[in-house]
Amino acid sequence: AVCNSNPTPCKDPPEKLFTVHGLWPSNSNGPDPVNCKRKTKVPQAPQPIDATLKPQLEIIWPNVFNRADNESFWNKQWDKHGTCGYPTIKDKNHYFQTVIKMYITQKQNVSQILSKANINPDGLGRTRKLIESAIRNGTNDKE
Repeated sequence: AVCNSNPTPCKDPPEKLFTVHGLWPSNSNGPDPVNCKRKTKVPQAPQPIDATLKPQLEIIWPNVFNRADNESFWNKQWDKHGTCGYPTIKDKNHYFQTVIKMYITQKQNVSQILSKANINPDGLGRTRKLIESAIRNGTNDKE
């Protein structure tokens, strides 16, 4: 969908697979938080992404605009959204581990949930209501 709806074309056609765009920790009390910074007195050095996570992330969370630069996309998602998950999301690698776990777990695998509802990446338009309903049904009404 992002390749069809964005003025910047995707450099590499995506697979016929729904992939992750991001994990956006949130609460139900207002707009989704972004660019959260932990309040610590000691500056923390940037944490590299664990190399053992990268092969799975490359499959389930590609940068569809530039597959040669997945890591900067992942880091932007961490900086903008993942940092807002603290204390539930403890650090950058815990954020990426959580994304992998949610994707490969049957109850959170959006590709499988949508496929069971006959919603596939086939170029056909679907209403937001239909997609949300399929996801709610497939996750026992979890958001």
